[in-house]
Amino acid sequence: MTSIPSPKTLPAEVTLEARDARYLRQAIVWSQTARERGNRPFGAVVIDQAGKVLTEAYNCGSEKGDLTGHAETTAVRQLGLRFGRETLQHATLYSSAEPCVMCAGAIFWSGIGRVVFGIDAERLRIFRGDVTEQKDVQLSCRDVFKASPHPIECIGPALIEESTKPHLGAWKT
Repeated sequence: MTSIPSPKTLPAEVTLEARDARYLRQAIVWSQTARERGNRPFGAVVIDQAGKVLTEAYNCGSEKGDLTGHAETTAVRQLGLRFGRETLQHATLYSSAEPCVMCAGAIFWSGIGRVVFGIDAERLRIFRGDVTEQKDVQLSCRDVFKASPHPIECIGPALIEESTKPHLGAWKT
């Protein structure tokens, strides 16, 4: 049985600068798009150092039949070979939710140097409940990023109330 964290153990919300809040809200909009299309509600946006959007994505797993179609991995795939390491090490990936272990690995391999996320994994587990196919590996993206030989800055959870909304009623109970 999944242990649901008590409110006392949930991570504290961080306050974002205006630019980070803007792009995180854009990722949250993509999470709603994912839900409307029959997918799990996750979205991602990647920007370069100057604030130019490099790519935007949503979880497309259900509609494409791709178990790895999470928003972050989809965004990393879309970046492909279009951008070099120099660009990506200064890029920021905004995710409507804390990246899972698979997505954190994709972020690591892409060379993206900064991640900002909305709802954290602990709060997501409350929505997912104890349904087996909704469970995740209970390892924080921060743990994956700490193992990286190059720095990956990680900021979150942020805009928790906004990033929570697409998950309301979206999970089996």
